[in-house]
Amino acid sequence: MSTTDSWLRALAELTARSHRLPPDALATGVNAALRDLGVTVTTYLVDVEQDMLRPLPAPGRPLPDPLPIDASLPGRAYTEVRVRAGQDGRLWVPVVNGTDRLGLLEVFLPADLDPDDEAVRDGCRLISGLVGHLITAKTAYGDGLHSVRRSRPMAVSAELLWHLLPPLTFATDTVAVSGILEPCYEVGGDAFDYALDGTTLALAILDGVGHGLPAVLTTSVAISALRAARRTGTDLPELPGAVDAALRSQWTDGRFVTGVLATFDIDSGRLRYVNAGHPAPVLLRRGRAVRALTGGRRLPLGLTGGGPGEVAEIRLEPGDRLLLHTDGVTEARNAAGEMFGLPRLADLAERHIGSGLPAPETLRRLSRAVAAHRGTASWDDATVVLVEWSGEAAARVEP
Repeated sequence: MSTTDSWLRALAELTARSHRLPPDALATGVNAALRDLGVTVTTYLVDVEQDMLRPLPAPGRPLPDPLPIDASLPGRAYTEVRVRAGQDGRLWVPVVNGTDRLGLLEVFLPADLDPDDEAVRDGCRLISGLVGHLITAKTAYGDGLHSVRRSRPMAVSAELLWHLLPPLTFATDTVAVSGILEPCYEVGGDAFDYALDGTTLALAILDGVGHGLPAVLTTSVAISALRAARRTGTDLPELPGAVDAALRSQWTDGRFVTGVLATFDIDSGRLRYVNAGHPAPVLLRRGRAVRALTGGRRLPLGLTGGGPGEVAEIRLEPGDRLLLHTDGVTEARNAAGEMFGLPRLADLAERHIGSGLPAPETLRRLSRAVAAHRGTASWDDATVVLVEWSGEAAARVEP
């Protein structure tokens, strides 16, 4: 049997086992499927703060220490979404669900399998791809996979919000969308959303007034109203009104949500957007921040008298990137009171994009920079969404 056939047989074995595999037996099931190849793996999941890769427990095996993402070979495999080989012959293989980064496989090969053999690496990618799908599918059936990804308890507000968010990264052959939200365990009212139907990519970034659970509840109603309206065919000009109505039907205390709602045609490059009292998105072209999109203004969502507002329109060029953010990014202050600021955000985005980093890694590093700037000072949520209209950029998020 050829090497490729052996890996395909292992893939079929894991698929057959997966249907009745409980979440806490995932690591055991993966190793059982690879037993005939003489291969063993340790599965690592990225924690919610995206600082460490944390191992899945496997009965009868000692639990390894978590792996740092920054300044380590496994971390490079994760950040670059590329297979890496250690000097001892181990392979580090990214685990994604579609293109959403979930973690890493540490693959121990027998003596007869060469870590530099592309057939071996392709086999590892096949297994890691299925593992990514299984992690996503099995997480809903238990608490163990959630717990592995946490370094401390999560507030009720954060628990609710994380279940509302879409996967952090999504890509097709021509476009990639990635988002990140900080802090992870104590959140306010930030959220983002996207949905691709046909050639239309719907985008939203939201910031509910206030902090903690009240803010998250407000944003939850807004994002749910937005999705409900979209799914009945409501077009962009009417979406703000649908959110207005939903918020006012629940509260009369004047609470509101700022946000940018947009639709992007991934064939033509036509971008339409409405800005409801939110920081303006930034357009990057040929790796440089060229303008802020300041049109489409209206009152924040939920306020009486908001009206339909104008819909602004711009035509993007192939290779363009759109950076959306909340005010918790640019207004983050350090101990001296200095704001992070839009110029610093744009400069860092340009640098990371120029380095050829995948979109989710660009955002992770931007988020780390904001956190380092504010240090131990209290801070608002900081959310960033990056849209890349580029086949080359989209390919970077796939192993």
